[in-house]
Amino acid sequence: MVVQAEDHRICLQSHQGPRENFCQPSVDVLFRSVAALFGANALGVILRGMGQEGLKGCETLCAAGASVIVQDEASSVVWGMPGFVVRAGLAEKILPLDQIGNEIVRRVSARPSLQLTH
Repeated sequence: MVVQAEDHRICLQSHQGPRENFCQPSVDVLFRSVAALFGANALGVILRGMGQEGLKGCETLCAAGASVIVQDEASSVVWGMPGFVVRAGLAEKILPLDQIGNEIVRRVSARPSLQLTH
């Protein structure tokens, strides 16, 4: 999936490109499109999951000035995806699953209206 700006609206589109990290949909594809549209106004969230899926997308988000939070190892069934992001130094916060929702709400509530970077 990708997000795109169309006629001053944000649309979610199905991505028909090749698989990335053996995944389709791929969070890396989604995060790249989010970084391109929202830049530093974006917030990436990585929850439990296997492999490196999400790592490259988080690199792109961070390069655009965005923040990334991840689920902690203790509350994860599988800590592959968040673990790779943490070890790469890309996670701004590492939180238990039951605290992530409140953190998202706190951050969104504290920000002014989002402006597209395009």
